[in-house]
Amino acid sequence: MRKGTIDVKTENIFPIIKKFLYSDHEIFLRELVSNAVDATQKLKIIASLGKYKEELGDLTIQIVLDKKAGTLSVIDKGIGMTADEIEKYIAQIAFSSAEDFVKKYKGKSEQETKALIGHFGLGFYSSFMVADKVEILTKTYKKGGPTKSIKWECDGSPEYTIDETDKKERGTEVVLHFADDSKEFLEEYRILELLKKYSRFLPVPIQFGTEKTYEKVEGEKDENGNDKQIEVEKPRIINNTNPAWRRKPAELKDEDYKNFYRELYPMTFDEPLFQIHLNVDYPFNLTGILYFPKVKNYLEVRKDKIQLYSNQVFITDSVEGIVPDFLTLLHGVLDSPDIPLNVSRSFLQSDANVKKISSHIMKKVADKLEELFKKDKEGFEKKWEDIQIFIEYGMISEEKFYERAEKFALFKNTDGKFFTFKDYKKHIKDNQTNKDKKLVYLYTTNADEQHSYIQNARDKGYDVLAFEGPLHNHFINALEQKFENAQFTRVDADVIDKLIAKEDEQPSKLSEKEQERLKEIIEKNVNKEKFIVVFESLSETELPVIITQPEFMRRMRDMSKLGGGDMSYFGNMPETYNLVINTNHQMIGQILETKTEKKQTRLIKQLTDLALLSQNLLKGEELTTFIKRSVEIIK
Repeated sequence: MRKGTIDVKTENIFPIIKKFLYSDHEIFLRELVSNAVDATQKLKIIASLGKYKEELGDLTIQIVLDKKAGTLSVIDKGIGMTADEIEKYIAQIAFSSAEDFVKKYKGKSEQETKALIGHFGLGFYSSFMVADKVEILTKTYKKGGPTKSIKWECDGSPEYTIDETDKKERGTEVVLHFADDSKEFLEEYRILELLKKYSRFLPVPIQFGTEKTYEKVEGEKDENGNDKQIEVEKPRIINNTNPAWRRKPAELKDEDYKNFYRELYPMTFDEPLFQIHLNVDYPFNLTGILYFPKVKNYLEVRKDKIQLYSNQVFITDSVEGIVPDFLTLLHGVLDSPDIPLNVSRSFLQSDANVKKISSHIMKKVADKLEELFKKDKEGFEKKWEDIQIFIEYGMISEEKFYERAEKFALFKNTDGKFFTFKDYKKHIKDNQTNKDKKLVYLYTTNADEQHSYIQNARDKGYDVLAFEGPLHNHFINALEQKFENAQFTRVDADVIDKLIAKEDEQPSKLSEKEQERLKEIIEKNVNKEKFIVVFESLSETELPVIITQPEFMRRMRDMSKLGGGDMSYFGNMPETYNLVINTNHQMIGQILETKTEKKQTRLIKQLTDLALLSQNLLKGEELTTFIKRSVEIIK
């Protein structure tokens, strides 16, 4: 028997592991299974180079849970280790077995060995987050020399023992004896959950327990004349060793991509709109498939739908900072050995390779969208409501994406017609340029609630855009900064003639004295904190009273609700509206002519409530009072 001390230069490695290297204890299983896969892959390469001439046999990695003994074993049939190799790779933390392996075989199969830079070293020591004792039983693939089976044992202190054992098969078995505070990992469902999370696409079969299934009995029928089936128990294989993203795009059909989407998200019933298959080997290695899901409601969006892998080992489903923020709304898989494991997200965000990968993904997404737009504009328009949020979010947050997207980003007007930015500018240029030479983009955020304002604009020959997405305020702000001599104004921000500000103001039928007197009467009957009374000399055919809300204040308030920048000031301000009085309407004149104060009050309240009703602002008790008053007026 040998005894030794783990080669730690400064202090015990185990507190460092628990505090700095791993934030989540469940990572131990990912690391151990990854090590087993590395050892198996190494054996395959050695065999392919003619360095190992025996039969490889079944290379399935087995995970064995023994609840009674309180242990979990991870068993591989890979290259195994000698006693000296255990000393080197397990005890001497400064070395990495995979790095040493690559150096040894460099030049013979570099492309393959490059992918094997594993983590047998620090990764192995994650075991001590959950175990109070760890054993390694191992037998090397090598023949001749000191090749006996070896047992290494450590109780979580820097001391360990190495002894001979009677292991017959080539490979390594790591046995964890769970600590009292980690008994949750003795439950089968918990281990199955972790294996499905971290190991379901590893390139070597992983077996955990058994599962029941039904098999057809050839040539036999049941009592109903159907093929007879019997229940059988089979080894439960956790993983798909050749997932779609590892295959060449030319090998895959649309149905293959859809099937893989269902495999990734078994509880999602909607099919994706389309996908982007990434396959890059220079200047970095990146594979993956990104899906555009159907999303019409921002509240449905979840930012944990892209799974990040490194050599088919799951890292995280929180990719914010690793890919551009707007792409976190997509679904799918990214896999790159150039993204390091077991480091903080802040490190990833500053890593040069990660930045290059992020830029490349954004470019590929823009390429795909532009291709779809050019290839089938009508089909692109049909998908617009589902992809609008991705494109607008990207244009707001990424300058480079904006430059690409302005070619295929669309405006939709209230007639349901689509325009590129360039085409829409031509469409409204002659009719919606105001006296200050600014192009006025009229828009609605709710066509039903703002119908009367939209209709009024259309009656005057103006076009109105439909901005009903959750990001419309942020998007409009971004466009105003990009477009030259342009302003975006909601159709109910002011009376329509004021919005376009082209027509000469009509003379008012009321004198200034009459307007002052009328203002006093109206202000007695409305909430002065909520409404600012404004007089406008409009056409006699316009409504007598119109409710408007200044564009700037309303937009800032809406943005404060969604978030973005320091908007809390606007969100806390009381909501105010302009109560626009059309001095040329016959009924406004009647208010001054009415003899009794009671009739004046009733007329003012009725006209004001009608204006509020048109903006969906009349609710509760005020709505009930309005209905009763309306019935009385009809009587």
